Amino acid sequence: MDQILEKPVVSQTIRVGNREIFVSEAGEGPVVLMLHGGGPGASGMSNYVRNVEVLAKRFRVLVPDMPGYGRSTKGLDRKDPFGDLARSMFGLLDAMGVKTCCVVGNSLGGGCALRMALDRPDRIRRLVLMGPGGVDTTRSLPTAGLKRLFNYYKGEGPTIEKLATFIKGDLVYDASAITGELIEERFKSSVDPEVVASPPLLGPKGIPNFRAIDFTRDPRLGKLETPTLVLWGVEDRVNRPSGGLSLLKRMRRCDLHFFSRTGHWVQWERAEEFNAVTMAFLSQGDSA
Repeated sequence: MDQILEKPVVSQTIRVGNREIFVSEAGEGPVVLMLHGGGPGASGMSNYVRNVEVLAKRFRVLVPDMPGYGRSTKGLDRKDPFGDLARSMFGLLDAMGVKTCCVVGNSLGGGCALRMALDRPDRIRRLVLMGPGGVDTTRSLPTAGLKRLFNYYKGEGPTIEKLATFIKGDLVYDASAITGELIEERFKSSVDPEVVASPPLLGPKGIPNFRAIDFTRDPRLGKLETPTLVLWGVEDRVNRPSGGLSLLKRMRRCDLHFFSRTGHWVQWERAEEFNAVTMAFLSQGDSA
């Protein structure tokens, strides 16, 4: 992390089925579940270190390490990663006594959030998706950023140089604020022996079955009534910004914001704007 949070954050590990899920919590009020991306070494609090304190002023913010990442149990169903993650997150909410919530998701977490809303729209009040995965995945070749993500554990295996290239070149537009500490923290997490033995996003042939995780081919998407805010960096090199227009076209209640000179990490690169627009959106209507 690159800063110290002033708002008290309490962390615990909760048993969900055959998994242990590590989750951090701050604030009181309506629940907001924040789901991180799927890049090497990703974790909940490192993904949202610039956002949790602001959102916790109004909401009860839950930030888990999703299965396969951080301090949670490793391993993920590669045939249906979003479905596996969604079921696990609903299990976490059940264990914490949360019936309904808003969900904020970045990249892999955005795909999980969208799958949660499609599977159980009665439990998801609002969605905020930042460069979500699973959008138009079968309509064009994988981006260079996705290829670097999938190749991280291949060849010579993980190196800090490969990770630095991915973070500085693919996750952000302006890498000047990326610290060595941030890269070292993520590298240490990425080389956990359990992760190296079974990287969460790699399928039998090295990449996921994209057709099985393309939400734009799911007929439920056009019927979804969940109010959704989509945020996308124009310079996103991991998930194509055109995905935002695809969601806008298909979803009934979708607002779309593009951020210029911004990459895949909208919530990190444009934290102040992200916090403001997300707070406003989640505060609309009854979010309890």
